[in-house]
Amino acid sequence: MASGAARVYAPYETESHEGSPTGSEGRRRALGGRLHWWSEILLIGAFYGVYTMIRNQFGSELGESVKQAAIDNAYDMIALERAVHLFGEKGIQDLFIEWGLFIQFWNIFYGFCHFAVTIGVMVLLYWRHPVRYGIQRTVLAITTALALVGFAFYPLMPPRLLNNCGPFGACDLTYSYVDTLVDPGGFWSFNSSAMMEISNQYAAMPSLHIAWAIWCAVAGLPVLRRRGARLALLAYPWLTLFAVMVTANHYWIDAVGALMAVAIAYPLGVLLARRLPSWLAPRPVAAEHT
Repeated sequence: MASGAARVYAPYETESHEGSPTGSEGRRRALGGRLHWWSEILLIGAFYGVYTMIRNQFGSELGESVKQAAIDNAYDMIALERAVHLFGEKGIQDLFIEWGLFIQFWNIFYGFCHFAVTIGVMVLLYWRHPVRYGIQRTVLAITTALALVGFAFYPLMPPRLLNNCGPFGACDLTYSYVDTLVDPGGFWSFNSSAMMEISNQYAAMPSLHIAWAIWCAVAGLPVLRRRGARLALLAYPWLTLFAVMVTANHYWIDAVGALMAVAIAYPLGVLLARRLPSWLAPRPVAAEHT
């Protein structure tokens, strides 16, 4: 995966190796267009704000008709997983549910790393590889927009709500998932009044946690040199997959949807980045004259 990404971006790169006399500043001077940290923060903040606002207009906010669709879609996903003999989310949770501190760790991982690792990869690319950053930021935006389309047109009740008898749950007691964000808990819970007001409870397909984790690995692996960092980033999507299943926030098939979103976003992101103004997607100066 990483080697393929490296081949995709090779035509854009004229950056010198780390430790060369030119350094980061030399690379930036060789680019047509220059990124500004404050405009990037405003741009990303505005995009995520619009995304959040639109996401929360769908799904659980629309009442019983969407709730029933989310239940029906959940049963369809479970039937599909059973058809391929891979319906295993409940078994995974049952193996670890009695390990309170272990579950709390994955609750925190689920809530914290989703943003922290993504921001970390973006900051690394912004400061050290601005050409890659312009492309990868565009890919991430398209991935997130595609997820929004999935949330709007395919509401999906996550496992944690199947046996929940609250306003957003199916109250199907044939299932016995534990909403681990409630018990034993973590930083926050979807059951808090604030989260119930602002969050689309049925935004499960595709899993944005998995989509961002895959993006982090594909975007970050080609620019990392230390073996430990590369191994950690390579493991990150798999750890995220475990986290979303052991906490009952997703079915594994939601990760397949996430992988499809990233796969669609990459060619679109590369094409769009080539057409963006250089202050949004810097290019090597030589490339502007070809």
